[in-house]
Amino acid sequence: MLDYGCGSGILGIAAALLGAARVMAVDIEPQALWATQANARFNGVALDAVITPEEFPTQLEFDLVLANILANTLIELGPTLSGCLKSGGQLVLAGILESQVGAVLPAYPGLAFDPPFVDGEWARLTGRRRD
Repeated sequence: MLDYGCGSGILGIAAALLGAARVMAVDIEPQALWATQANARFNGVALDAVITPEEFPTQLEFDLVLANILANTLIELGPTLSGCLKSGGQLVLAGILESQVGAVLPAYPGLAFDPPFVDGEWARLTGRRRD
């Protein structure tokens, strides 16, 4: 499982607590990486890696990729996030305004998306790698 844009690490930590065999957390902010490591220790969870995007090994493949990041960044990260999914792997994108869904989807052409889940003005996209 990959938590890209991990922030406090809550998604990766929850995945580990729910049984994910391996969890990697990535963020551009040093404070987020520190918070993720501290929160993992507090919850008794060992994450496989807590790293910056520059350290991210792009050859790895994941069954599940979660990214709760603003839409413009999700668009930029389209090739990276879809490229590290295993065949049939699932991608969950959040941090998207409903009005931005149409701009985000084309950045992930190799994925089949479910209809967006909308809560107020925010949307979540869930898709699977097609091949």
